[in-house]
Amino acid sequence: MRVRVVHWNAAEAAPLLATLRAAGHQVEYAAGDGGAVYRAIKQSPPDVVVIDLSRLPSHGRELATGLRGARATRHVPLVFVGGAADKVEAVRRWLPDAVYTTCGAVGAAVHAAKSPAAPVVPPQMMDRYAGRTAAQKLGIGERASVGVIDAPRGYAAALGSLPGSATIEEDPPEPRDVTLWFVREPDSFRAALARMRSIAGRTRLWVLWPKQTARPDSGLSENLIRESAMAVGLVDYKVCAIDKTWSALALARRKENAKRALRPGRARH
Repeated sequence: MRVRVVHWNAAEAAPLLATLRAAGHQVEYAAGDGGAVYRAIKQSPPDVVVIDLSRLPSHGRELATGLRGARATRHVPLVFVGGAADKVEAVRRWLPDAVYTTCGAVGAAVHAAKSPAAPVVPPQMMDRYAGRTAAQKLGIGERASVGVIDAPRGYAAALGSLPGSATIEEDPPEPRDVTLWFVREPDSFRAALARMRSIAGRTRLWVLWPKQTARPDSGLSENLIRESAMAVGLVDYKVCAIDKTWSALALARRKENAKRALRPGRARH
C-alpha cells in the first residue's frame, strides 16, 4: 500500500517509517507545516494516511479534519498511532471511524484499514470557532490581566472588547496572566525568544504574527515560529486566527525543561 506518514519531527518518525516499510508498505514522508502536508496529500491522495499522535496531537487532529472535509481525500482511511490516552480520546470523539493503534502494530493496522462507506466529517476549525471573540480564543477571562509586547498600531481593534474587568497593559514590567507578543519579522523574533522563554512558566504566552495574506513579505510562518521556539525549549499547544491580519500560536516550556528549572539549587527564571 502507498502510505503517507504525518509526523512533526523527522528524527522521531524514523521507527514508525521503518516499521511500515518492514511490513511491505510504500512509505511517503516529508516534514513540513500542516498546510504544506495537507496540500501534498490532497494533490496526490495515498491509499492510507498514518498520523502520529505522540507529538502535537491537536495538529494531527486538525489535519485529519481537513482531509475529511475535502472531497478528494474524504474516503482515504485514517490510521492514528500512539499518543497519550486523553489526547487519543479527544481525537476519537471527532473521528470515531478512524483506526487507532500502536507503532508496533501499525503495519497490520494499515493492511486492514478500509475506506469508510460514510466518512464522519467533523466541523472544520473555523466553523467550530465561528462566533467566538478573539478574547475567548486567547483564553482571556474575567479579571484576567493581559500584557502586550511590541504592540502594533491598531492592535486593540484586532482584540476587540475584553470580558468583565480584564485589564490590558503594554510592555508590563512583570508577566501578566496572558501575554500577547506581536512579532513582525524573523530576526527580531528569534533574538527575543530566550527572553520570552524565561517568562513562559508564569504566563499564558501567545505569539501573534501577520498572515501571509496580510503581509506576504514578512518571512514569518507557523512552521518557522514553531521550529524556532522548539530550539529554545518551547512547544506550541494551540493555534488560532485572531482576525484577517493576525494568527496566534500558544507556547509553553517543555515539561522536562520546566522540571529542571525547579530543581533545588537552580535559579527560577
